[in-house]
Amino acid sequence: MDRGTRGFWTVVIVLASASAFFGVRAESVRRSVQRASAAVQTGDLVTFSKALDGDTVLLSNAAGDGVTVRLIGIKSFDSTGTGDPTSAHGREAVAELQRALANKPVRVMLASPPKDAHGRTLATLFADDEDVALSLVRAGRVMVYTQYPFPAMAEYLREQDKARADRRGLWADPVASERAKALAAQWRKGAP
Repeated sequence: MDRGTRGFWTVVIVLASASAFFGVRAESVRRSVQRASAAVQTGDLVTFSKALDGDTVLLSNAAGDGVTVRLIGIKSFDSTGTGDPTSAHGREAVAELQRALANKPVRVMLASPPKDAHGRTLATLFADDEDVALSLVRAGRVMVYTQYPFPAMAEYLREQDKARADRRGLWADPVASERAKALAAQWRKGAP
């Protein structure tokens, strides 16, 4: 086999392997979200299992069943991207979420409606009597997700304005800041 043919097949094998690796990971996350369909109620104390991304977590209810919860009012950048400069902020949001929830009792306050189109539970989570999503907004780790209004939206937006003014977290990064502003404009157009 000549050198060019060998190089071609090497590239094909590397690309196929990378596709399989990322495909399997994405499928495992999707399946864990689907399996985690147990119920929680407002006021329930749950246990943190893992952060699926910067705005979605897997929790265990009192029976030990997995519950996927999407935190209302926030949106994080994708934490899994490799070529996207904003993915570092997604990973920081995941790390902050893990620090905020690990080894602590977590209280649930369900949203209305309590489920989204993907079957995830929509809720505000409290650890040490602090709104976890709001603390992520204060730190500049996530954006306020304004597509769907929620009761604490005004407070979240005030804290986001402070984080932006102080250039905390993603607001210190010009690329992330511009993308966040573009997303906010898009959400305003699609808001009910």
